[in-house]
Amino acid sequence: MVVSQPSVHSMNQKVGEILQRIRELEAELEAELESRREAMHVRFDHQRVRFEQEVLQRQRQFKIGVIEYIRRSELRNKVTAPIIYSMIFPLVLLDISVTLYQLLCFPMYRIQRVRRRDYMAFDRRHLEYLNAIEKFHCTYCSYGNGLAAYVKEIIARTEQYWCPIRHARRLVRTHSHYGQFVDYGDAEAYRRELRQLREALNTGKKNHK
Repeated sequence: MVVSQPSVHSMNQKVGEILQRIRELEAELEAELESRREAMHVRFDHQRVRFEQEVLQRQRQFKIGVIEYIRRSELRNKVTAPIIYSMIFPLVLLDISVTLYQLLCFPMYRIQRVRRRDYMAFDRRHLEYLNAIEKFHCTYCSYGNGLAAYVKEIIARTEQYWCPIRHARRLVRTHSHYGQFVDYGDAEAYRRELRQLREALNTGKKNHK
């Protein structure tokens, strides 16, 4: 008895349907978070976060002064703080390096450049229940995580240009372009779709199979 195998086209179509459902769930999640922001009386004014005065007064009731904050901090946090702060140097070096890389190489590859500002958010400084040290920590963490996402997108677009092939083993987490890559071992699809995947980067649109 011969068991028919699913075609490459049908498998790619199935992957496309799953990716579409993921995008719909992400949109639903963002809508839910937006409704929560509205419930907290948060609004945006020219990209600046605004709270109602009553909300700000309520936030200030939970603010801890800098001196008291330092006094309450655990010893392990105080000891390791210099190590954490020193990481700013490799982070900034990475930031400069990948930015120069995409500025120099992406135009030559005809890849749409990644907008750095889309990955950087420093809005926690508007929270009145945070003291100066806490706001600094939040800014530092926002920069580190925003930079990681920014770098990840640059590398993801580079990978789509040079080697858009899925791995044989399952990865814990993948980037947003990975689902569009061709299957591991599918030589025909790789040769057939490589140009299309590269051209998709020029418009900033992912290749929908």
